[in-house]
Amino acid sequence: MVRRMTGSPFVLGIDGGGSTVRAAVVSSDLQLRGQSQGPAANPGTVGRESAAQRIQDAVRAALDDAGLEPGQIAAVGIGVAGAAAAHAEAWLRAVVRDVLPGALVAPSADYEIALVGALGRRRGVLVLAGTGSLAYGMNAAGESALAGGWGYLLGDEGGGCWLGLEGLRAVIRADDGSGPETSLSGALLAALEIDRPRDLIPWLYGAGTPRTQAIAALAPIVLEQAAAGDAAAQEIIARAAHHLAHLARTVISRLSLPAPDIAFAGGLLGALNPLSAALCRELDLPALPVPRHPPVIGAARLALDLLDWHASP
Repeated sequence: MVRRMTGSPFVLGIDGGGSTVRAAVVSSDLQLRGQSQGPAANPGTVGRESAAQRIQDAVRAALDDAGLEPGQIAAVGIGVAGAAAAHAEAWLRAVVRDVLPGALVAPSADYEIALVGALGRRRGVLVLAGTGSLAYGMNAAGESALAGGWGYLLGDEGGGCWLGLEGLRAVIRADDGSGPETSLSGALLAALEIDRPRDLIPWLYGAGTPRTQAIAALAPIVLEQAAAGDAAAQEIIARAAHHLAHLARTVISRLSLPAPDIAFAGGLLGALNPLSAALCRELDLPALPVPRHPPVIGAARLALDLLDWHASP
């Protein structure tokens, strides 16, 4: 339960996902007053300087939308992809306080704010599939467990970058003759404005920096081709759902959670599609879980909790 505050009634939530950064100003009863959205602010992919600027721009835009001044924000909850480790907390606080010097700051991880937003509390299991993938959970004792979230080189199976890469692998296998023909070939090459599969080599390796966002942007095409009946795309989706379900079961086992509430998050699981439907089947869920609030409101709830704690005698 959220208690009403005295004094400044406004808090701000920041959700720095792998693809976008969102900020929302809310009142003590979680009523939205202003919001904004900007480009990705993952310090691991865009660098800390650019990430900080994008977060601060989002904060200023949300304040402008709410018609508020920085001094009217009492607390900030923030979760940023690529900044979940304990050593990133000081950086997150500094980024926020540069633009909101008087606010309390509750640094968190993007997956924790997603869990709190979706379920309304710090208890249950979250399966996230956006650019990357992970499962995160908390039990009644306050213990937490994280599985996945290793990045595209080490893991992130079932996430957008993985789906895009698996789609491209299906294309090159079809071209080599080592895999079946697939509609992914025409669809993915057209999306990349590439004429031949061999042209994927300079596109992928000649960029100088990893094309994680561009590869992840191919994931919806894999979903579309799976929905249209392409066997190769459907096999990719089946493996993705299996990987994501394994992450969830790992967290459930580590926390000894009996029949936990399960939430989905991330761009790939936010609506009913071949992947979310397959994951529901893997986890024996009767329907697609509907989140109570988006992650940015989960971040705002953490800010309210922090204010509550400071107000306690």
